[in-house]
Amino acid sequence: MKEKNFQRKLIQYFEMERDNTFEIEVNGRKVTAQRGQTIAEALLANGFRVFRRTRNDAPRGFYCGMGVCYECRMIVNGIPNVRTCMTPATPGCEVTTQNEAKMKVKE
Repeated sequence: MKEKNFQRKLIQYFEMERDNTFEIEVNGRKVTAQRGQTIAEALLANGFRVFRRTRNDAPRGFYCGMGVCYECRMIVNGIPNVRTCMTPATPGCEVTTQNEAKMKVKE
């Protein structure tokens, strides 16, 4: 009896998790995310490793995971320099790889 109850709870858990998924758009591609994930977590779960490129075109990605290093900066909904490790993924958000070599710098 305990085993059937455990199996039923396990199935309910996975059904609940499946219902908590949604899509975000990354560089024009639809990517699955789950409620409660940061953008960086969703990207890593979907195989993305390069989040931005430096002025010298060097790839950068997820590093510290707590907003200190600023390596995970991307353009989110048109706003540059967003730390994706600190920003929750929301349904329909648009994320773009940030290429600092192509960005205009104010002087």
